[in-house]
Amino acid sequence: MDLTSYRAWLFDLDGVITPTAEVHMLAWSEMFNSFLDGHWAAGRYTDDDYFSYVDGKPRYDGVRDFLASRDITLPEGEPEDDPQQETVCGLGNRKNSAFNDILERDGVTAYPGSVALLDRLRDLGVAVAIVSSSRNAPHVLRAAGLADRFEVVIDGNVATEQGLPGKPAPDTYEFAADRLGVDHEQSVVIEDAISGVAAGAAGTFGLVVGVDRGVGEPALTHAGADVVVSDLAELMNS
Repeated sequence: MDLTSYRAWLFDLDGVITPTAEVHMLAWSEMFNSFLDGHWAAGRYTDDDYFSYVDGKPRYDGVRDFLASRDITLPEGEPEDDPQQETVCGLGNRKNSAFNDILERDGVTAYPGSVALLDRLRDLGVAVAIVSSSRNAPHVLRAAGLADRFEVVIDGNVATEQGLPGKPAPDTYEFAADRLGVDHEQSVVIEDAISGVAAGAAGTFGLVVGVDRGVGEPALTHAGADVVVSDLAELMNS
């Protein structure tokens, strides 16, 4: 495809630029299964639960939606809750603590195909942004050595500050395009999560690219992806 057909490329981070979706999956699994030990009737948390209720969403939304799937109700709590508190915010903070521990221990290396596409877009002078539900996006970008590659980073902290609803609403992607000064119709959304693809499809973006890191092409297409690839390098060869 002609990479200059669009003036801005808006990338999700975890699972699109870096394999940190795997770190998130592990952190969610450790947190939820530890919590569910006290709720035997609710069963175990699985990878299917991650894709169905958590993937791509703001952290507390993921906690809330998974608990609802198990008919478990907890107090909402506050963002400042201690990770040991059994509140929606407490569990979300517990997951975040586990994520940071794993990231510090193991580090992260960006997908080579994603870096190759970023290199090409930089050479072409195309604007790029990160749009992530995670509040850890700047930390992940630094760990991957990519902190200087994106003109705009819209993460969970920015979304909260600006009062933007999270994915699957399109608002964070729209805000990123606005920050770049590019019309939504001239922007590309690149996502690996069903909720993220749905966010792109809910807006008026020129193209929504799904990256299949395990969700499956049919699910991404059904969510609204115009194109599905398994690696971003494929976009330079199509």
